[in-house]
Amino acid sequence: MPVTSADNVFRLDGKIALVTGAGRGIGRACALSLAAAGAELILVSRTKRELDEAAGAIRSKGGKAQPLVLDVTRSDAVRDAFAGLGRLDILVNNAGINRPQPFLDVDEKTLNLLLGLNVKAAFIVAQCAARLMVAQRSGVIINMSSQMGHVGSERDRTVYVMTKHALEGLTKAMAVELAPKGVRVVSVAPTFISTPLAQPFLEDPATRKWILDHIPMGRIGTVEEVASAVVFLASPAAALVTGSSLLVDGGWTAW
Repeated sequence: MPVTSADNVFRLDGKIALVTGAGRGIGRACALSLAAAGAELILVSRTKRELDEAAGAIRSKGGKAQPLVLDVTRSDAVRDAFAGLGRLDILVNNAGINRPQPFLDVDEKTLNLLLGLNVKAAFIVAQCAARLMVAQRSGVIINMSSQMGHVGSERDRTVYVMTKHALEGLTKAMAVELAPKGVRVVSVAPTFISTPLAQPFLEDPATRKWILDHIPMGRIGTVEEVASAVVFLASPAAALVTGSSLLVDGGWTAW
């Protein structure tokens, strides 16, 4: 629905949002920020303890959150879980993984792991969410991409780069097909973000220097900065935004 007033355009009151990979890092931050904007959360991850902690953090601030333990690489389980949802307004398709290896050394197990989670599972989750949203003629799907979905200059990450380019292509194709059905599809493309997963890389002085040398703003991003972009794209403020990728990269791709 077009925005006609500046009042409450960033609020998500009454909306139901589902976040995959919600137990930690960027996913958890997105869940907390969406809840702070008024959305009711469905938190998806394989780890119950992490989900319970995230749900507790949301509830402690007066929000609503429902943990859903689910392995998104199990397509049948994903379809069953989404079939049990009555309604869905926002999907943050965040679950993903990286296993850096030089291109010449990439083994098939690593290749299948990244393709299975970053591409196939992301596709299935988005498809299940879209079916619900098309039925209600409204909804927003936010795919968690990467700056590496826009460039190729990344050391030892050819498979990861490939999967994120695939996700960016999926975002555009979905956006065109689903726009007439009332569903927006966008992506968020962060640079290196301070998360537990990234910490081992950031602690290596040479790697950290290489990263900072590629970010004109000269610093690592925070999970809250990515989450803020997600809230904007999920909100009525972005009502005319679809098929786009919002780069939260400190200028990395502007070189």
